[in-house]
Amino acid sequence: MPKLRFDVVTIFPEMVSNAAHYGVTGRALEREIVALGTWNPRDYTLDKHKTIDDRPYGGGPGMVMKYQPLHDAVSDAKQLNTGINKVIYLSPQGKPITQEMLIQVCDVQQLILIAGRYEGIDERFVELDCTDEWSIGDYVISGGELAALIVIDGVTRLLPDVLGDANSAVQDSHRDGLLDYPHFTRPERLADRQVPAVLVGGHHAEIERWRLKQALGRTWQRRPDLLGKKKLSADQECLLNEFIRETNQF
Repeated sequence: MPKLRFDVVTIFPEMVSNAAHYGVTGRALEREIVALGTWNPRDYTLDKHKTIDDRPYGGGPGMVMKYQPLHDAVSDAKQLNTGINKVIYLSPQGKPITQEMLIQVCDVQQLILIAGRYEGIDERFVELDCTDEWSIGDYVISGGELAALIVIDGVTRLLPDVLGDANSAVQDSHRDGLLDYPHFTRPERLADRQVPAVLVGGHHAEIERWRLKQALGRTWQRRPDLLGKKKLSADQECLLNEFIRETNQF
């Protein structure tokens, strides 16, 4: 039985189901670690034109997705799972997604993801049917399908037995509030660039120390906002200060 079921409410079900069958998520679906269903609101409309949207009250451009088709699609999706579920609306107004948020939803049995379109969806659906509202960033795209796929991928790779090496997800960027350290592979020398000597020396404790220092330093350089949220240990403070001295950035 799958550890987690994803259900996506979307007017473009093929867009989601086709893309999900590649890479990590595709392998997880094949091995039935996760399951995926799509629900088209057009299948739940009550008129012959299959109308899922209407003009916004108060005027303005664009159209708004109607409550009833979305509500009925979610209700049917819930029938396939008797465990804990979350209904997440993906929108620019949502809470920015973090790695911690993805980790937390790994404990539920069903994630129902709402891929909005047009100018948005009726706010009463958000209030009455959704448990969360998430955003993939401070920008606007044409619909929530790509955002839903991002959530599916980000959550799936955290589940047991999905990745080939169980430590891969543990060492990801953002896992402990830090960016990932630099990675290198063969050849050892490329043009005038050499792999850091510590990585080929075989001293595992020194390698781990170097990697932590680089992760701290890279976060300090590129995402100081993340570092400001993290309480560093005394050892981490020393490593970060060492990184700053070595790179002559004061």
